Amino acid sequence: MTFHSMWAELLPIGRSSASGGYRRYAWTAADADCRAWFREQAEARGLTYEVDRNGNQWAWLGDPAAGDAVVTGSHLDSVPDGGAFDGPLGVVSSFAALDELRARRAEFAKPLALVNFGDEEGARFGLACVGSRLTAGQLTVAQAHRLTDGEGVTLPQAMEAAGYDPDAIGPDPERLSRIGAFVELHVEQGRALDLSGDRVGVASAIWPHGRWRFDFRGEANHAGTTRLEDRRDPMLPYAETVLAARREARLAGAVATFGKISVEPNGVNAIPSLVRGWLDSRAADQAALDRVVDGVELAARDHAAAHGIDLDVVRESFTPVVEFDHALRDELARILGKDSDARLTVPVLGTGAGHDAGILSDRIPTAMLFVRNPTGVSHSPAEFAAEDDCVAGVHALADVLEGLACR
Repeated sequence: MTFHSMWAELLPIGRSSASGGYRRYAWTAADADCRAWFREQAEARGLTYEVDRNGNQWAWLGDPAAGDAVVTGSHLDSVPDGGAFDGPLGVVSSFAALDELRARRAEFAKPLALVNFGDEEGARFGLACVGSRLTAGQLTVAQAHRLTDGEGVTLPQAMEAAGYDPDAIGPDPERLSRIGAFVELHVEQGRALDLSGDRVGVASAIWPHGRWRFDFRGEANHAGTTRLEDRRDPMLPYAETVLAARREARLAGAVATFGKISVEPNGVNAIPSLVRGWLDSRAADQAALDRVVDGVELAARDHAAAHGIDLDVVRESFTPVVEFDHALRDELARILGKDSDARLTVPVLGTGAGHDAGILSDRIPTAMLFVRNPTGVSHSPAEFAAEDDCVAGVHALADVLEGLACR
């Protein structure tokens, strides 16, 4: 199958007719359809298909037990009303790259695996990269069992309902020991390549990033009869904290976003008793990130105190800076620049977005390729990459896999 035909097959799965975006959440019907598509692609190519203890899907060419395998892939799930390219581009490109290598009659010297990591976006249970975190031992079984979605369904319940064994989840060091390199292709979530005029780039690092929950607790009351002077309205310090986050991020050269909010009792004519907001912040280095988060929390506590509001701040997740394996990164740049007179023709760029490759980086050598995104828009139905750029990404991934895994 061509890249175009595979992309067309996958495109309708989990797409909302209302928003045009995708709702491919972990262990739902849309996720099951995506997983079925992956299995069909693997079996159509005669690959050995398996699902690991954490629900990640694998398609093997060669003997997995031989070790030093080269692995590529990404994820198929989405954020709420997300775009088509974030994750799926890497999975579709992995199958297309294998097809291209077979057309080149490449001779593999190492096992090759294609992977779809489960629940990368964390849209359902609030924690990103669950499949890769479990595999790498960065998420304990006890922590995973406590994850709950907005309907009160736990991760074990969701996995069991989808036909998987939640009691089997946990670290998988034996699997990781078989992998010599992992390369993830991903649409760029920014405009660096568009501004430089390049179709493909190599990742240098992932910024440190995390999620913090701010719980502002006030007093519910009638919106029409309670004097302004008598109110303990948690929405007010929350709103001021949102503005503080923008200010602190700008001062630190970072980014900070309150993108999710929960309000109780959530009535038009009721003063809230609780406003819960989630802060996502990312920066080029740890010191800058600390300045942003500390500054936001200080401002939140000052504003809460001024309005008589109680405040709890909880760090729900955190990922330190990820420097991709320098030797592997340089090898990718060498492979992709081998036909040029220039010493390095492929741009190397950092990113503020988290990825499975970042989670696995402290256990195995990992690297990433980015494909140009002309608008820089991501996590939105407007996310886009031109087909010729996607095909250029497939060619680049095929070249990399040939350089790493073939004779």
